[in-house]
Amino acid sequence: MSLPSKRPLLIGVTGGIGSGKSTVCRIFEALGIPVYYADERAKWLVDHDAILKSDITRLLGPEAYDIAGRYARSWVAAQVFGNPELLLQLNALIHPRVYADTDLWARDYTGKPYVIKEAALLRAAGEGGNRLDKLIVVQSPLELRIHRVHKRDPQRTEQEIKNIISRQLSDEERIEMADYVIYNNETQLLIPQVLRLHETFLRTDL
Repeated sequence: MSLPSKRPLLIGVTGGIGSGKSTVCRIFEALGIPVYYADERAKWLVDHDAILKSDITRLLGPEAYDIAGRYARSWVAAQVFGNPELLLQLNALIHPRVYADTDLWARDYTGKPYVIKEAALLRAAGEGGNRLDKLIVVQSPLELRIHRVHKRDPQRTEQEIKNIISRQLSDEERIEMADYVIYNNETQLLIPQVLRLHETFLRTDL
């Protein structure tokens, strides 16, 4: 009788807007490591997961979805803007479904030493039911982050970008949660930092 295969380590990658976490994840993908993009997957789930759609409709009302059953993102954003309690309730519905979806996804990669979960907001490894084994924080200087976001989204003003950053965790809060930090500051080479972590995660004694 064969023993069940060990599940891969689940490594979180997070960082503030413009930090370059997606660039880091693309390097991991180039090394053959699967990446779960949680924010994009959450958008899919609110449109397609029947349980989640039902829960959101109970919380926010039928206006949360249009006549075609698509998530009314602009309408929902208007409801939760300035209402932290309602936003918490909405996230309390979405996050468990994303966690469950992550677990199902990771099962497809049994036999891999590790997989990556990328998200703008992640708690420290093992907190809040996220099942992360380790957490990587991608760190960049503020001005560089603003420059990157403005280059990517030129319609956003510098003040709008700063407002987004102000609503996210501070650098200090992220580093406190981190098991590893990758510095994407254009003075330290990025690929060698990722390669070092890749070699670390290939070990079986973590």
